[in-house]
Amino acid sequence: MKVIVTGSLGNISKPLTQELVKKGHQVTVISSKAERQKDIEALGAKAAIGTMEDAGFLSATFKGADVVYVMESLAPDAFFDPNVDVIAAITEIGKNYKQAIEQSGVKRVVHLSSIGADKGVGLLRFHYNVENILTELPEEVFIKFVRPVGFYTYMYTFIQTIKSQGAIVGNYRGDEKEPWVSPLDIAAVIAEEIEKPFNGKEIRYIASDEVSPNEIAEILGEAIGNSDLKWLEISDEQFLNGLLESGMNPQTAQGFVEMNAARRGGRLYEDYFRHRPILGKVKLKDFAKDFAVAYNQQ
Repeated sequence: MKVIVTGSLGNISKPLTQELVKKGHQVTVISSKAERQKDIEALGAKAAIGTMEDAGFLSATFKGADVVYVMESLAPDAFFDPNVDVIAAITEIGKNYKQAIEQSGVKRVVHLSSIGADKGVGLLRFHYNVENILTELPEEVFIKFVRPVGFYTYMYTFIQTIKSQGAIVGNYRGDEKEPWVSPLDIAAVIAEEIEKPFNGKEIRYIASDEVSPNEIAEILGEAIGNSDLKWLEISDEQFLNGLLESGMNPQTAQGFVEMNAARRGGRLYEDYFRHRPILGKVKLKDFAKDFAVAYNQQ
């Protein structure tokens, strides 16, 4: 099949591309960086250089594809840019995808959404918005919305407070289990869904492990040689002030606070547990090895 992959060579798109090429598919990877072309071609895929903000480019690239995998992203510093409305910017990318899918004639789409897209709480509002935009596509366009939970890679943000405060800090309790996921397991599920039959508008959750914040502190602490590492719950106000002091865009910071607050009592995960998936292969203890390497390098 001819498959279009957005997301350049990111944590999901690179292993996804590798898997699809291995299975014999003709893969085109969209990247905004021309310097990535050689790396993309080295994987056995074709590069299409352009941006998610260019609906015309997307439409031309999508044309003739059997399946398109779409995801939204912004520049790494967007969360810290006071001039960027993150929710509005990503919502606009969703509109571009809708336009490109309609104009290109693509009938099968896999969309990377997120836990919380059913509620749209806090920063997850843009996932809610984009899902609803793509749901407006004609009935003959089949879409699979894959909803991963929190990425293990987000835990790299814990390094700063571990080193400065000797703890992992969050504005929710440490004793409630919640799901986490490896980008490798996400890529594996997307590759699987691309090859499976499409039927209407479908939703699939993705998770690798279910652990509490206290267990996270214990496992990561063991990996970095700090058996005393603990999870420290702080108030919403304290958490917000910490984000603002780090230079985060106020709108984005407030969105993070609201998103995390929804984790209290499992409110964020209600739909996940109603449609609980089979857990993936990469467990937190596996990721802890990578975390320890990153921790020791900083």
